Amino acid sequence: MKRSLIALAALATCGAASAQSSVTLFGVLDAAVSYYEQTSKFDSKGVPSTTPRPDLKQSQWALSNSNLAGSRIGFRGQEDLGGGLSAGFWLEATLWNDSGIAGRGPLLFDRRSTVSLSGRFGEVRLGRDYTPTFWNDAIFDPFTTSGVGTSLIAQTLGGALPTLTLNRGNYARKSNSVGYFLPASLGGFYGQAMYAFNENVQSDAIQNDPAASNNSRTARYVGGRFGYANGAVDVAAAYGVSTIGDNYVFGFTTNVNTFNLGASYDFGPVKLYGEYSQVDVKTDFANQARFPFTPTLTPQRDVDSTNFLVGVSVPVGPGMIKASYAQVKAKYSSFTQTGTVPLATSEPQADKFALGYVYNLSRRTALYSTFAYTKNKNGAAVGVVNVSSADVTPGYTNIVNSSAPGYRADKGYGYDFGIRHSF
Repeated sequence: MKRSLIALAALATCGAASAQSSVTLFGVLDAAVSYYEQTSKFDSKGVPSTTPRPDLKQSQWALSNSNLAGSRIGFRGQEDLGGGLSAGFWLEATLWNDSGIAGRGPLLFDRRSTVSLSGRFGEVRLGRDYTPTFWNDAIFDPFTTSGVGTSLIAQTLGGALPTLTLNRGNYARKSNSVGYFLPASLGGFYGQAMYAFNENVQSDAIQNDPAASNNSRTARYVGGRFGYANGAVDVAAAYGVSTIGDNYVFGFTTNVNTFNLGASYDFGPVKLYGEYSQVDVKTDFANQARFPFTPTLTPQRDVDSTNFLVGVSVPVGPGMIKASYAQVKAKYSSFTQTGTVPLATSEPQADKFALGYVYNLSRRTALYSTFAYTKNKNGAAVGVVNVSSADVTPGYTNIVNSSAPGYRADKGYGYDFGIRHSF
């Protein structure tokens, strides 16, 4: 009898605990048939040739994924601790549903992996999470940085516009981070701050040894975002600094400094989007006093990228029409220990137009189609889709701009026809 009472008490305790806790399985599966085409034109400048050469075209059909929303699987949970406090966790992994692969590279829960404590003070979140500077790129883009419609601001840029290629490891998400979020009770004001550790060893012995390789500042990120959302209006500004390279002996550090300002306004029959972004790659000699001028040090190539986007979404019955126009323009300079020297080159520029339609079969399932067109100028080399080895299914390749001598990237276009299901 006594044992039965103990068992009943244990079951009651478990029941009370489970009533105060919740765990949810969630995910998205998004698959599409896509077509991409890229054209490069021959430019005889610097490549002597008396014979006209035809345009070079590359094309690709693919069963792609994540073109309306990123395919993923995740687990999240929350426990009520009493007194207004709660603890939570979030584990979310990328799914390549066209091939059955989970995660990105060596990371399983690559999208998000956090544990947090929430209360009236807001939320403190630790782990791998989205950076503050990424949110404006995603929220104020009608295509939410997915598929061929992805804004050039968020697209991984290569060739003559490497700003986000250099920043890729720290751009959308950052590991080893501590984040703070303002509480939701501030009358529409919201914000977050993040500091991500680089977790590199620092040592006076190494830092003062010219023969030692030291990158103790690389992979650090610090940033913040503040905004206001009330009714139809939403506006936010963000700033972040990613350290992508350094050498303590020579006293230089290379940072990607990102500032963006985004806004949207929902008129009801139409919703407008807009974003301005400045992404600068800068090399600073923070330790020049200790280490004198070194003429053999290779000059660093800085780049300032000015970007903007305007977009619109229009509800039509059970579906929605979306469109956007984005532009990125870069300016290069050569930075040495004696100062910054502008490079006498044309400013590379890329423009992109996207048009799409989403038809909702239900609250969780939708069919969609998207068309996008990209045009390069002054040596820019931007494709219509992201170009990154991390985004390619093992055993397959992704379309890239031609690197043949004398050819320059010209234009590209692509289509997505797909289905998205969330659960």
